[in-house]
Amino acid sequence: MPSIFEKYDLKQVINTSGRMTALGVSTPRPEVVEAALSGMNHYFEMKDLVNKTGEYIAKLLDVEGATVVSCASAGIAQSVAAVLVKDSDWLLENLHVTPIENNEIVLPKGHNVNFGAPVGSMVALGGGRLVEAGYANECSPQQLAAAITPRTAAILYIKSHHCVQKSMLSVEQAVAVAREHGLPLIVDAAAEEDLQCYYRAGADLVIYSGAKAIEGPTSGLVIGKTRYVEWVKRQSAGIGRAMKVGKEGILGLTCAIEHYLTAAKESGAEMVAKMTPFIQQLNALDGVTAREVWDSAGRDIARAEIKFDQKVTGIGAGEVVSALKQGEYAIYFRGYKANEGIIEADVRSVNAAQLAIVARRIEEVLRKENHA
Repeated sequence: MPSIFEKYDLKQVINTSGRMTALGVSTPRPEVVEAALSGMNHYFEMKDLVNKTGEYIAKLLDVEGATVVSCASAGIAQSVAAVLVKDSDWLLENLHVTPIENNEIVLPKGHNVNFGAPVGSMVALGGGRLVEAGYANECSPQQLAAAITPRTAAILYIKSHHCVQKSMLSVEQAVAVAREHGLPLIVDAAAEEDLQCYYRAGADLVIYSGAKAIEGPTSGLVIGKTRYVEWVKRQSAGIGRAMKVGKEGILGLTCAIEHYLTAAKESGAEMVAKMTPFIQQLNALDGVTAREVWDSAGRDIARAEIKFDQKVTGIGAGEVVSALKQGEYAIYFRGYKANEGIIEADVRSVNAAQLAIVARRIEEVLRKENHA
């Protein structure tokens, strides 16, 4: 029997990019796959399934409320809609045809990012209008507060490596501003690893990707204060209908959270040990300098930073990235700094043998360029 790759003529991927949506995010453990399969093979009263699994997850995480959504982006859209619609049956069904005066969602300017789609698009889907506070390179509590008007419905905080990190207020400081002005705080923590800290810091709604750190199926998790989570759940009869999560996603993520809370996680130190031979191989190449670096958002994640001296290699980092996608394997890197001649390799989703292939392919690309 042909493999999936053979049947559909798909290229195999070596993922040194990390848990990225463009590559299918992660590969769930067998127990999670089994839970999702079990969900697919049975019928449920879906409202009951949503409520009961939400209660179960809330107890696991020691939070007031929880619900599973289709993805973190849907979580943003439905959370924004939740704080606008609240208990209104009319707005639930007429969100985008009824003018809402108090629909402004304030966030730090440095958090208005494109994570594969613009944050602003998710806010707009939820009926909100984005208002930026501060500047691209700074936002203090005072600058956040200055952007609040009588039309403000909520504050949005994006906790992500995509965002500007320096001179930005913390979640705790955003909580204080929200409390002072009587506003809910929504935290998008899609790829974050701590499922409790932002809730404990005082956020009213916190959104996670189910498929990134948690390594569940394609899904999202929204936790928070009971009232706000209930408003999010109501959106299943509003905009949430267009982004509903299936029974397999709900049960798969619930199982993934159980294992995530108890299973041993690969530490940054273990990542360093895995990547050290890879770094040594790269440093033996002319014009290539590799070293370990740590996650810019403060997570315990170590990566290999690879710098290309184009004067020596004859090829830029961006061209290397493109060339490595064209071989027997499509090899993906983190290319955010390719314009600076730098790429990063995330080693969480690869083994030592795959890293050896990556090093060999880089050497082949450079040798081909030098003999062109």
